[in-house]
Amino acid sequence: MAYLVNILLICLSLVGSITAAEKIVIAHRGASGYLPEHTLPAVTLAHAMGADFLEQDLVLSKDDVPVVLHDVVIDTVTDVAKRFPDRRRGDGRYYAIDFTLAELKQLQATERFHPETGQAVFPTRFPIWQSTFQIPTLEEELQLIQGLNRTTGRNAGIYPEIKMPAWHRKQGKDISRIVLDVLSRYGYRTKSDAVFLQCFEWEEVKRVRRELGYQGRLIQLLEDSSKSDPTDYRYLCSRQGLKELAGIVDGIGPSMNQIVSGKKEGRLQITDLVKDAHTHGLQVHPYTLRADALPGYAATFEELFAIYFNEAKVDGVFTDQCDRGVAFLHTKDNRR
Repeated sequence: MAYLVNILLICLSLVGSITAAEKIVIAHRGASGYLPEHTLPAVTLAHAMGADFLEQDLVLSKDDVPVVLHDVVIDTVTDVAKRFPDRRRGDGRYYAIDFTLAELKQLQATERFHPETGQAVFPTRFPIWQSTFQIPTLEEELQLIQGLNRTTGRNAGIYPEIKMPAWHRKQGKDISRIVLDVLSRYGYRTKSDAVFLQCFEWEEVKRVRRELGYQGRLIQLLEDSSKSDPTDYRYLCSRQGLKELAGIVDGIGPSMNQIVSGKKEGRLQITDLVKDAHTHGLQVHPYTLRADALPGYAATFEELFAIYFNEAKVDGVFTDQCDRGVAFLHTKDNRR
């Protein structure tokens, strides 16, 4: 606890407004290394720890309210199976889109766990089922962040992700249009606003920019291989693909493996993705650096930050332990 208090004091004394030229730390699902992901307490702690941007993964409720959840299913972070045992679909899973906001608010949120075993995904993190947490709406989170910005004098930004828009459309819902309406009402409209909007689906990213007219900063998320949508991630990572991306988006969000593939004969194997993206004016924000899930090529968490910020030359990172990212940038004087 003393360690956290000291870090909070350091972060609050050092953080300020961030310019486009400065490296950034993005709180992955809030301060998810310390509190249950995407809960309002996790958002509050991440803000206090000095994260430059706070992430919101977004899915829709049955009554078209954007709620902050990493997945369209809710049986890995809530007690839905206990409270609504008869509401599972044929695949045995429970989906947020099948519940009204009022019903979602009846659920207890907790640390992520395996629904088959009930065991925590990260055993050393916040104990599952302890204390009281809820699923927040996007509006609740924006109100909290803007309120904290006002009372602290900071300008922490937001980093929402539109989750599975093609899947939502198959359920009869246009999640992108709904999310953009909420963002606009709260003042997140242009590239001068403290927001990055991200999505994995390339066709939807183009639609957000062209058809829906979003003028803010836009990030194309990238995977190691194609997921359920038809996005060709291998092409998008090529020089021609990055050139095409640059006509639509402001940056890319690759996985860590797409930047550093490991070590060979003691030397880091760093791909050309960051260099090629920078050639086309794209920012690069890889995911996800975790202190409790270090890759084999990094002996410490601080070394991992040094690899990505100093050697791979990324512009920002997603991390579950945002306090340590902020401390690294300031302690090592590596903000720029």
